[in-house]
Amino acid sequence: MPTMNLNHAVLFVTDAHRASDFYTNVLEFEVMSNEADFNAVFLTAPGSTNHHDLGLFGGSAPKGMGRSAGLYHLAWEVSDVNDMAHYRDRLLEAGALTGQSHHGVTISLYGVDPDGNEFEIMWTLPREAWGEYADRGVVMPLDLDTEIERWG
Repeated sequence: MPTMNLNHAVLFVTDAHRASDFYTNVLEFEVMSNEADFNAVFLTAPGSTNHHDLGLFGGSAPKGMGRSAGLYHLAWEVSDVNDMAHYRDRLLEAGALTGQSHHGVTISLYGVDPDGNEFEIMWTLPREAWGEYADRGVVMPLDLDTEIERWG
């Protein structure tokens, strides 16, 4: 059975920069990326080796998400890229897969539980492969089978 660890949290906040100031000044997070296109700030916790530990989406939720301030999603990290296919198939079978994305440093599947709570299952690429995405937050199409072939 594949194992998963919590990798990061993403919050909808009323003001991403105000929230970022709180997390950086009070909890000593560091800003990894400011993404104006998404009205988002991505932060890394002190001592973390993660790309980001916290994502903050400011103002109204991105189009189609229909949420206000509060938790957006939790991200469960798998340690083996091959596990992504396992979970993709299970989510498809349950009718719970809502999307998949390539974020430059991670590949992600998105799903919802029966109450509509969104979650992410993700795998982190080797750090040496992050390249231009090491200090950015991006959303690109994902071809999961190609990524598994490349990294599996």
